[in-house]
Amino acid sequence: MRDRMDSEYAQPLDVEAPARGANMSAWHLSRRFRRAYGESPYSYLVTRRTERAMALLRAGGLSVTDVCLAVGCSSLGTFSTRFTELVGFPPSVYRRRASRGTPRAT
Repeated sequence: MRDRMDSEYAQPLDVEAPARGANMSAWHLSRRFRRAYGESPYSYLVTRRTERAMALLRAGGLSVTDVCLAVGCSSLGTFSTRFTELVGFPPSVYRRRASRGTPRAT
């Protein structure tokens, strides 16, 4: 499941399908995922999307909205909030700092 989320991070999270394939409930699979990796499947996916967004913002050429959509988020507000929580500042600030060579929080 984790490998699939790594490669298909822009797709909506679907815990039901892999749970059915493993003959367990989605709740049980989520619980086992949390036990194995220390976070929920949703949290893991948000982290992967944020990492990919950071790479796209560093590369330049895309607006924050385009990056939001490219990583599978449908709400710019939610994307910006989660990005800020994980990175320490909003995506627009991250992009600006990356263009100057200082993308990390100080």
